Amino acid sequence: MEPIYLDYNATTPIDPQVAEAMLPFVHQHYGNPSSSHPLGVIAHAAVEEARDRIAKMLGCQPQEVVFTSGGTEANNYAIKGVAGAYSAQGNHIITSSVEHPAVIEVCRFLEEKGKRVTYLPADRFGYLDPQQVSDAITDQTVLVTVMHANNEVGTLEPIREIAEIAHQRGVLVHADCAQSIGKIPVDVDHLGVDLLTVAGHKLYAPKGIGVLYVRTGVRLEKLIHGANHEMNWRAGTENVIEIVGLGKACQLIHENLPEYQSHMTRMRDQLESGLLDRFPDSRLNGHPENRLPNTSSISFKNLEANRILDGLTSVAASAGAACHSDRVEVSSVLEAMNVPMEYAMGTIRFSVGRFTTSSEIELATAEISKVINELTLAHTTN
Repeated sequence: MEPIYLDYNATTPIDPQVAEAMLPFVHQHYGNPSSSHPLGVIAHAAVEEARDRIAKMLGCQPQEVVFTSGGTEANNYAIKGVAGAYSAQGNHIITSSVEHPAVIEVCRFLEEKGKRVTYLPADRFGYLDPQQVSDAITDQTVLVTVMHANNEVGTLEPIREIAEIAHQRGVLVHADCAQSIGKIPVDVDHLGVDLLTVAGHKLYAPKGIGVLYVRTGVRLEKLIHGANHEMNWRAGTENVIEIVGLGKACQLIHENLPEYQSHMTRMRDQLESGLLDRFPDSRLNGHPENRLPNTSSISFKNLEANRILDGLTSVAASAGAACHSDRVEVSSVLEAMNVPMEYAMGTIRFSVGRFTTSSEIELATAEISKVINELTLAHTTN
């Protein structure tokens, strides 16, 4: 029996409609999209159709959509690309203390290369005050990079306000939207960003495909050199199969997002009410209102997350960030939010998705409750 999957923020299953769209390009339409013969023409047309679908979802122009190998590459390209292309204007980057490693580690790398990076603190909800961004900007600042939605606690950051402040000072803005796309509306003009990251496997497309949105007029120093693929933004033959999958996934989001969002909210609320009512000593992390519709970061007091997960034989969830699921440490996000140690070590991230059912939530709540009760009893008797 497969476990009840409550780890959609780590990765999503491929939507059956996405898989169906990809299949012809696995066996039949295998041409190189740069080739001029019929097989190449078919592949090229498929890549451009996917680009159009993604552009519609993001509210941008197709030529502003650059395919990458995933969210991590897109983040690297955005941050390193701006740092290199605008080095004559300045050497300062602003980010937050609650970013994903795909941003934090890039910034640390650039610090080693001589760039200055400001890591802004977040409040107890993991929320960034736009005024902090304004105060941190100097005449050397070239980029502000802040995630749209936190992968661990689901807090939504005020990207639009941050972008307005940054642009008044002539500073570019990048938003990592890996966790927000497919869960809430994401429009590049509404957010006001210059660069934006998309990760395919977070939105029911395959792993190994992503997008960097680059607003017209923005310059980037190349990350990958070679031939002039992707409008000369990124070298390497396009991953046609997965690009087609990502395009279909984005089309589904564009057409069905209100339904997806409503369903995830119901599933999340059912899970939270079931657990928080049973365990009043537990703690819900993240912003109470500005949050993703699918994410519940719950801390169980005086318990250890690894022991909770070990006891959950029928429920798949995460302790802290999914990227560190092989060991339990107080995550940098919870640490930045000043979550007390007695809660932080017992934090589990549950993330529902479009395929989660109410009956699954009932079964999961029962198993989680059983494990928490057993561990609590063991803790109090020791």
